[in-house]
Amino acid sequence: MTLTTNGSRTTVLTNIGTLVTNDPTLGEGKLGVRHDAAIVFDDGVVAWVGDSADAPAADIGQDIGGRALLPGFVESHSHLVFGGERAEEFAARMAGEKYAAGGIRNTIEATRSATDEQLQANVRRLLDESLRSGSTTVECKTGYGQNTESELRSALIAGQFTDEVTLLAAHVPPPEYAGRADDYVAMACDEMIPACAPHAKWIDVFCERGAFNREQAHAVLSAGVAAGLIPRVHGNQLGEGPGVQLAVEMGAASVDHVTYVTAEDIDALAQSSTVATLLPGADFSTRNKYPDARALLDAGVTVALGADCNPGTCYTTSLPFCIAIAVRDMHMTPAEAVWAATAGGARALQRTDVGTLSLGTRADAIALDAPSYLHLAYRPGVPLVREVWKNGALATSY
Repeated sequence: MTLTTNGSRTTVLTNIGTLVTNDPTLGEGKLGVRHDAAIVFDDGVVAWVGDSADAPAADIGQDIGGRALLPGFVESHSHLVFGGERAEEFAARMAGEKYAAGGIRNTIEATRSATDEQLQANVRRLLDESLRSGSTTVECKTGYGQNTESELRSALIAGQFTDEVTLLAAHVPPPEYAGRADDYVAMACDEMIPACAPHAKWIDVFCERGAFNREQAHAVLSAGVAAGLIPRVHGNQLGEGPGVQLAVEMGAASVDHVTYVTAEDIDALAQSSTVATLLPGADFSTRNKYPDARALLDAGVTVALGADCNPGTCYTTSLPFCIAIAVRDMHMTPAEAVWAATAGGARALQRTDVGTLSLGTRADAIALDAPSYLHLAYRPGVPLVREVWKNGALATSY
């Protein structure tokens, strides 16, 4: 067979034991699974998918050896621009102290005092770590500056590594605004958001007790939308609250955490385009209860999985770890969890070019040192990601 190309170098991967495409027109079920498959990358996109025996010739050929090949994971929730760490806080929680949102203020102080070079090095380190565990698209939030100068710096640094920059303009009120959340919101709306919006794509807010109430969160999101940003919400992490309903009302791309929800919240999500991004690593690290993924999925809610890497409540970049938790403790099937970490994450970022291996999508893929995607849950904690391709090329770092 001859493949027509645009003149660029092509790569064909053959002898794929299990190929997950997330395209039901290309294979079995929602994951679009094919066995003994092959795939061709050309000029950074998927150019052909079929049986290994029918694979066309290409400039570069690689026999995958019967391993599984999946779309690269799409990490739609991360906080990578920060200074310092909070290991002692984690240890205290493990000793029985209850998590509250106040620990973020320690990271605000450390982030403000860090140099640009220190923050850049930290982001690069964590992105390389994410890549090794299979994340080929990563969203990155600000939120540890919480004044205009520091948030602008964070957005600019995040933008050096990803197009998916989120201005988390309202994470918690910083120390200088203690007891004056309304004043902080006014500053964020009038000053911070206009200054930072040209360097971000998304606007986010932590709508939670200990952070910002519904009215304050609505004001921040509205200001962000007016500045051309797309809303997303941290909500319902620590208890039932208005975050889910606010996200749906605002047409947010996603509402993230979604740990404590009512039947009304689930119904609202099911009737909306807002993705419920579940972050089981945060619940693991805070000994919180896990979201009821089964209730969300059975109601027809679109679910994504994120790693939520941050220094306080979830210091992991591993989506395979989150997949294992989702299957073991949130009653997702392995197929549901893999879809949520790939195509689900893409939905949360309103992307159609990643999270799948359909014709014309970005050639971002991961090969597992295993014959099937089932091993991501079956072998928890094992570094199964053997090779990663970004834009059709093998990648080892950002």
